[in-house]
Amino acid sequence: MTPSEPAHTAPDTPGSHSDAPALVPFASRSLPPRGHCWGGLSLIVLTLAGCVGQAPKQPPGPSPAEVRAEIARRIPAAAKDRDGWAADIQIAFQAQGIAPNPENICAVLAVLEQESGYTADPSVPNLAKIARKEIEDRAAALYIPKFAVAAALKVRSTDGRSYEERLSAVRTERELSELYEDLIARVPLGQRLFGKRNPVQTGGPMQVSIAFAQSNARGYPYPVTDSVRDEVFTRRGGMYFGIAHLLGYQTPYTRKVHRFADYNAGRYASRNAAFQNAVSQASGIPLALDGDLLVPGAALDQPGLTETAVRSLASPLGMNVRQIRRELERSNRLDFSDSELHTRVFALAEAAAGKPLPRALIPGIRLDSPKITRELTTEWFANRVDGRYRHCLTR
Repeated sequence: MTPSEPAHTAPDTPGSHSDAPALVPFASRSLPPRGHCWGGLSLIVLTLAGCVGQAPKQPPGPSPAEVRAEIARRIPAAAKDRDGWAADIQIAFQAQGIAPNPENICAVLAVLEQESGYTADPSVPNLAKIARKEIEDRAAALYIPKFAVAAALKVRSTDGRSYEERLSAVRTERELSELYEDLIARVPLGQRLFGKRNPVQTGGPMQVSIAFAQSNARGYPYPVTDSVRDEVFTRRGGMYFGIAHLLGYQTPYTRKVHRFADYNAGRYASRNAAFQNAVSQASGIPLALDGDLLVPGAALDQPGLTETAVRSLASPLGMNVRQIRRELERSNRLDFSDSELHTRVFALAEAAAGKPLPRALIPGIRLDSPKITRELTTEWFANRVDGRYRHCLTR
């Protein structure tokens, strides 16, 4: 179970527009015709407040310098270059239209602290050994003899060292990514082992997906010197794309811990895990609550386990298999929460359970990576980050 959190009255929406006050429709105001001002005492008042018909000025938000100061204040004193981190975060917020409120600031700092401890290009224990095993495993799967791999690694690379020497010296994902890029571009065996896909798929201070960064590079506020991949391994790029992944979408959640779980498991994974729980309650079919509602690319006649369980409810739902598939295809969007399928499944499930069911659950996913040396889960990650987030709010 996660620690309790104060209830919020609105879904978790990071954009600055969510903080704007609601405007009263003009037609509901008792005002004289637009463009005219009252006389007498009203003239004095309106001289101060502005002529009727003009929109009231919104109070200005904090300046970039004030935002940076607030961010720096919440960064632990032991972190190096607090002002530099604060500047990169403020620019990312501004470029993406994210409100620089304490909740969003602390959400970013909590993930940053968990993923890298305020290190732009963090070192990975035993990375050289992990990378060597990856190469050997791929070679074995392709029936490439060890002597051919050894010969290829002895080739001199672009920096003057052999690939063997560079491989033995790698400490960070940036160094390993650069080695792979060089190896794939210049050595035929590298292309055979990896194709055109660099095995390093995450990086930077927030450990963001490189594929995500490449798909969301539009609007990036800095010049790209070499590639978006290279930008991920910089502090500015890693923070920009990490913040986009964490806060760059609206959710139905009332607790940040579910957004942290999504950061690890994928957008809307917590919402979808709760939907799977409801499907299981309504159908009686046990399901893994992993947040994956569809098998990618599956034909209509080859549904996955979750879709099969939903289809078993087709009659009480009043939907056919095509309608169910069409609704499930919205599961990576916010509006799935308001879909007919989502609404009807929860109605069936809550009738069967005799009580309300949660609309968000942390997915039950075991984390699997060569970098992980002990058994960890999405729940562990989300709760660790949530603890850091709460501490930041009190800082």
